[in-house]
Amino acid sequence: MTQAITARAIPELLTWPEEGITRVPMHVFSDPELYAWEQDLIFRGPTWNFLCLEVEIPEPGEFITTHVGDSPIIVVRRKDGSISALVNRCVHKGSIICHQPKGKRTRTHNFVCPYHNWIYDFDGNLTSIAFEKGIQQKGGMTADFDKTEHRLTRLNVETINGLVFGTFSDETPPLREYLGPVMVEHIERTLHGKPKILGRYSQMMHNNWKLYIENSRDNYHPSLLHAFFSTFKLNRLSAEGGTRQDDKSWHHITFTKRYTDKGDAAYDSGMIRAQKEDFGLKDPSLIDQWMEFPDQITNSIQSIFPGFVLQQVMNSLGTRQIITHGPEKCELVWTLIGLEEDTEEQTYVRLKQSNLVGPAGLVSMEDGAIGGFVQKGIKGDLDKRAIIEMGGKSVGGMPTRATETSVRGFWKVYRELMDV
Repeated sequence: MTQAITARAIPELLTWPEEGITRVPMHVFSDPELYAWEQDLIFRGPTWNFLCLEVEIPEPGEFITTHVGDSPIIVVRRKDGSISALVNRCVHKGSIICHQPKGKRTRTHNFVCPYHNWIYDFDGNLTSIAFEKGIQQKGGMTADFDKTEHRLTRLNVETINGLVFGTFSDETPPLREYLGPVMVEHIERTLHGKPKILGRYSQMMHNNWKLYIENSRDNYHPSLLHAFFSTFKLNRLSAEGGTRQDDKSWHHITFTKRYTDKGDAAYDSGMIRAQKEDFGLKDPSLIDQWMEFPDQITNSIQSIFPGFVLQQVMNSLGTRQIITHGPEKCELVWTLIGLEEDTEEQTYVRLKQSNLVGPAGLVSMEDGAIGGFVQKGIKGDLDKRAIIEMGGKSVGGMPTRATETSVRGFWKVYRELMDV
């Protein structure tokens, strides 16, 4: 079992505005000391963090390396089929043990530190030390050194519909309880078959990790920032849609149903970055889709605190994982998903629609830039505050996407865990 994370009082780094979650102090996006506290109280605190897909490690001995916040992690399939998640850091000198992104170990005692050859099994137990008994009865470890007292830190692991999550804290509630019934239902709805990986890419973003997570919860920017959406009438705020949250407002879903053009003065005026004229694609098959879900939802973004997103953009399904790289940089890992039950034609549609998402996606490429615009814009004015009042001042689901309720939900849980 893991050791419980003990919350410590944060120094006088952050005085939150009196207006509460409708105002966010800009220096939360660049303060290095605050960033260090986030690693302890959020990523290593009572939260579930996405690690990988089960299909990435289908056989015993197969592993993948990833991160939870700044902590490097090995996720490995044990001999009995269960999954182990270990901090990828040797207890001897702190070296990374496994530097390969993925692979397979044919023996259970097979994670070997490259520095001094300390060896660990799939449960993180220290099983062997090179020259433990010395050479020719000289040197070696002390007689009272007990290998059983020195092991890799192990995370608790749970899965849901092929998604693997880990937590450092024994105080974290079970995964399904942490998610809540609304989030569980949407995950089960989106991943309604056996996942298979269609592709993966990652991008480095020059902004604080929280700016991207805010973006993933921002319900009303898609038809403003992403001109492709509104120009080709794939996603407009005038379409039926809304926002759902769990009971604690830790997690969120924004969704849009099939768009029926009824004419909308805001978009037709030319004041919004969408073309008034009817444009078509030279190859309209790019946005051809089949109605995959009976709820008629064509686009949904589900954000699980702190750093996981499950996407449905038309028939393009996928996961997004945020990895922190300091106060002003982060990495976004995209994994495109199909289902084993898909026909060949359905797989082709998912692959073709993958051109909409990702670092250079026709829809989502602006997301990779806008966080950097904010990071640059706030330099020199860290005493300023963001205004989060679209749709009111509260949290909770709403039958509209013209709201920032989910962004306020993010800052609600952030303040709870950081005790600010």
